[in-house]
Amino acid sequence: MSAQPGAPDRTRFTPEELGFDPESLRAKYREERDRRLRPDGAAQYRRAAGEFGYYAADPYTARVERDAVHDRVEALVVGGGFGGLLTGARLRQAGLADIRMLDEAGDFGGTWYWNRYPGIHCDIESYSYLPLLEEVGYVPQWRYSPGEEIRQHAIAIAKHFDLYRDTLFHTRVTELRWDDDAAEWQVRTDRGDAFRARYIVVSSGTLTQPKLPGIPGIDTFRGHTFHTSRWDYGYTGGSPDGGLDRLADKKVGVVGTGATGIQVIPHLGRDAGQLYVFQRTPSSVDARGNRPTDPDWAASLKPGWQRERMANFLAIVTGGHVEHDLVGDGWTSTGRLQRQMLSGTVDTDLPAEEREYLDEIADFVKMNEIRARVGEVVTDPATAELLKPWYRYMCKRPTFSDFYLQTFNRPNVTLVDTADHGGITRMTENAVVVGDREYEVDCVVFATGFEVGVSGILSGTLPVYGRGGTPLLQSWQRGPKTLHGFYSHGFPNLFHLGPLQNASAVNFVHILQEQATHIGAVVAEARERDARYIEPTADAQEAWVATLRANARDTSAFLTECTPGYYNNEGKPRPAGNSFAPGPVVFHDLLRRWREEGGMDDVLVGA
Repeated sequence: MSAQPGAPDRTRFTPEELGFDPESLRAKYREERDRRLRPDGAAQYRRAAGEFGYYAADPYTARVERDAVHDRVEALVVGGGFGGLLTGARLRQAGLADIRMLDEAGDFGGTWYWNRYPGIHCDIESYSYLPLLEEVGYVPQWRYSPGEEIRQHAIAIAKHFDLYRDTLFHTRVTELRWDDDAAEWQVRTDRGDAFRARYIVVSSGTLTQPKLPGIPGIDTFRGHTFHTSRWDYGYTGGSPDGGLDRLADKKVGVVGTGATGIQVIPHLGRDAGQLYVFQRTPSSVDARGNRPTDPDWAASLKPGWQRERMANFLAIVTGGHVEHDLVGDGWTSTGRLQRQMLSGTVDTDLPAEEREYLDEIADFVKMNEIRARVGEVVTDPATAELLKPWYRYMCKRPTFSDFYLQTFNRPNVTLVDTADHGGITRMTENAVVVGDREYEVDCVVFATGFEVGVSGILSGTLPVYGRGGTPLLQSWQRGPKTLHGFYSHGFPNLFHLGPLQNASAVNFVHILQEQATHIGAVVAEARERDARYIEPTADAQEAWVATLRANARDTSAFLTECTPGYYNNEGKPRPAGNSFAPGPVVFHDLLRRWREEGGMDDVLVGA
């Protein structure tokens, strides 16, 4: 089904031609959105801090007391996830010997350190997601790797690039302050450390701080509770592979049916005596089809295979054109639909109005397929209806599973829909209450995800003072100001990783790899030129912010129509303009040309 330029009479299709009525679907989507909207928006959640700080405690690695550190390093990398590891690797390759890694966790891995719940897998194909496979000499054992394989790969990267040498784990930076005379940063931490670093790279991640639902009475519940990112195997038994044998006589409630819930609920449903799944909004669940890696295929790989595969995947899901789809999965088959939410190339052969209409029709077709699959798999018609997602494809992160929907055919599993009650009503000493009905439970598992996009700097929990003692957030009080998202005028030798004023994609590790490569190249050039420090000019910074605004693509209309979730800030979309709308492929090419064509003259000072 397509329309040709110059033939506007074919850009609208009748319900008979389509097999469904678009206007009826639009009305249904709005109805389902309105059922779930709450006036408190994102304030419905609470931080795992203060009296709820125990939800964020590290259950995996014992904290070891140590003496405070008072020394100097060439570079400090804040964050031990893939962003930090990739940066540490590129800085090591740039010739830096004294690199200190620092993280609040007990080891490397970032999100994959914290998330060890049963059933955890990556939803991006592992051959593209796990970085530096060729450098480390590893081919994943599964097409979609389990979490432990990913965590072990993070450890392997750290060992390969000798990043354990000066690392501080279970440590949080409490202040960064620039010393202009010495041209370096003073660093303080919550462990009493006070050391100096020439370069600072902040890669504190977007998915590290667990969030909790602000349910009235949550603090009165006398049963057991924990967050999926701090899984309590001492209570459940088993391992990330399942076998939760200690739940056999337990009534368990799980709150949340997003990407985490989709993976953990099949294990809870199989092993718990009774499972109640408390759902506000169903996820779209497509087939997964995971399988072990073919050893003959792995043996046939030629040098450069991973970079080629990553580039191919990125091009497809961001709207580019390739000769062959090397991945061929649920992500690459829906690249067109992802443009509603993620940055990338859009088809300009058609006028915008016609393109948007055709994209919406394609979206309806895909979501109809997903809803039909629910009806085919789930045997109880009433439960199946509750599990059908009524929204556009990218309103929530798409999920994939061959086990989730089937779980609701088990007699010990009950789906509790909370949409008409604004979520869970309250908790008592022994029950979860929805409306007027109580569900007695022994344990509640919060699969409620993380605080999204809140790094230490942006949240204000990591104070940064630049030249003249100016706070970074004061400098950004009218909006972030960076060059390419990496550094800001007045804050020398300070780099940021993340999507802010940069680019983004569904495979965010690929984005981090390009960011780390860029930072490594800039630092290497600074060393080559013997530059005193790295800092963008005010003019270059302002020009980049103007570029972002000029290219901004407003997604607020799409997001406003979505059911509330973290993509649309719980129904209150944030303003556009803080990412590079043409997408990561264009952005990465822009960075390469910038490095090759004299752009470093804008950031290297005192060379």
